[in-house]
Amino acid sequence: MSCGNTKDFRPKLPPWIRVKVKSGPEREEVDNLMKLNNLNTVCRGAQCPNICDCWHRRTAAFMILGAHCTRCCKFCAVGVTETPEKVDPEEPVRLAETAAKMNLGFVVVTSVTRDDLPDGGSAHFAATIRALKERIPGVKVEVLVPDFNMDVNAIRTVIEAEPEVYNHNVETVERLTPLIRSKAQYRRSLEVLKTAFEMTNGRIPVKSGIMVGMGETDEEVMQTIRDIRETGATFLTVGQYLPPSAEHWKLERYVTPETFKAWEDFAKSIGFTHVAAGPLVRSSYYADELAKERV
Repeated sequence: MSCGNTKDFRPKLPPWIRVKVKSGPEREEVDNLMKLNNLNTVCRGAQCPNICDCWHRRTAAFMILGAHCTRCCKFCAVGVTETPEKVDPEEPVRLAETAAKMNLGFVVVTSVTRDDLPDGGSAHFAATIRALKERIPGVKVEVLVPDFNMDVNAIRTVIEAEPEVYNHNVETVERLTPLIRSKAQYRRSLEVLKTAFEMTNGRIPVKSGIMVGMGETDEEVMQTIRDIRETGATFLTVGQYLPPSAEHWKLERYVTPETFKAWEDFAKSIGFTHVAAGPLVRSSYYADELAKERV
């Protein structure tokens, strides 16, 4: 199912964007583990440009609750369906076993959005967190969750499982949100972040991320950074949007490393404690390094 609205595709990559490609058996080993245990990753599902680097380091961002989303965001390569697969109750255990085989000490868990489920899949997130902590003593878990349609009980369910980082991405600036994010609302995403922060009184770091190059202005980016910070969030990622195909949202610009650095400095100046900003930064890319000191 196509979610795009344009036939334009990305122009030639600028010299400062160079995807790391490493040799060795690690990527194939990780790929085989995922297939063997019937697991999905956002690395492959979202066509992440860092897949070679991350899988070579034997890290991956697990994607639970199936391979198909109930929303059709115009920037995303993940498949869409109106009739998603049934939730697999054994998935949390298989995921935890796979993470143990990968010798992971920090695990990122995200999901497709499941508007068809009464709790949005929050109980499955909680079960996955608990399975990881039972299987791998001392493991740290970062969850990247959907908005759960701002269901406070769903947010609480995930937080009570005690992840080390609670992440929900705003994705883009307020003006572009209704054009790009299917069924999502900018202010609702901010409310999700604020609710998570207030539920834990800052005990669990709250994180968010945005993509740039989608038609926003520099000032809109800075305002979005301010809005995210006002929720209590202290972790932030800012990365370059790269359209997965010609059918996805049109790329408007490549942002320079100097501009990313300026945004990083600005974010830190208003209170963000951990910021990753750069052309190849993604929400889960080197998430363990970003969170290391805090968690």
